[in-house]
Amino acid sequence: MYVSLNELSAALRRCFEANGYSVGQYEDAANAIVWLEQHGCKGLDELYRSLPFLETDQVKPGSQVSYEDASSLVLECTGRSALNCVAAAVDLVQVKARHAGIATLTLHNCHNRMFVMKALADCGRRGLSAVAYWQNGSDVITEHTAAIRAGDSYPNYARVELSPEAQGEAVEHQSLTLLCTRQLNLTSSLRNQRQGKGLLELTPAQLEENGRLALDQGIHIDAQLWASINDIGNAVLVENSESSRQGAGA
Repeated sequence: MYVSLNELSAALRRCFEANGYSVGQYEDAANAIVWLEQHGCKGLDELYRSLPFLETDQVKPGSQVSYEDASSLVLECTGRSALNCVAAAVDLVQVKARHAGIATLTLHNCHNRMFVMKALADCGRRGLSAVAYWQNGSDVITEHTAAIRAGDSYPNYARVELSPEAQGEAVEHQSLTLLCTRQLNLTSSLRNQRQGKGLLELTPAQLEENGRLALDQGIHIDAQLWASINDIGNAVLVENSESSRQGAGA
């Protein structure tokens, strides 16, 4: 089935609000998913994998600052999704980059890190260049990188499956490193691009074209996933209706 971008965004906001996300968090989470899906980066697949953990994420401790100075920030994300921490963290690092010229962000114990793509797009539109790097998987490890130039609207993205030889050099799988600057335009490449397999690359032009098509055609979503999103979000509608009835005679 197909839904419009606005329909998907509204349903996702209700879904995350029902799971205890604050106003800023559920807006960021919905925007990140819609941006990925709109631009051909499988945001709904990322959401599907995160749905079983939405409730447990909210009982985990919030993100904790492990280290911070004028030009760097290290966050312990306590096993939470990037949906409820990456946007705010990148916003803070952007402020540091404007003051210090260049700033770094490191996230530990954070899953769904693909959602950093929306934050990178925000960096470019705000006149900052940024590059991110992370790895996924255990038996099969994939290496990911994305970068955007200051003033651009879309990043470039690349992913490759590490060769068995390169897996011995794998970094912590639930971490992400991001560099942000206003002083120069950053680029990225994968060290293991030639040795690995299953290389996927998305250019800014491809992302832009995917986004245009989604505006015209809407978003294709599995009917069962759409029902799950709305079932979770209905808790917010029920609560609001009960609150409205209680306050009607006040």
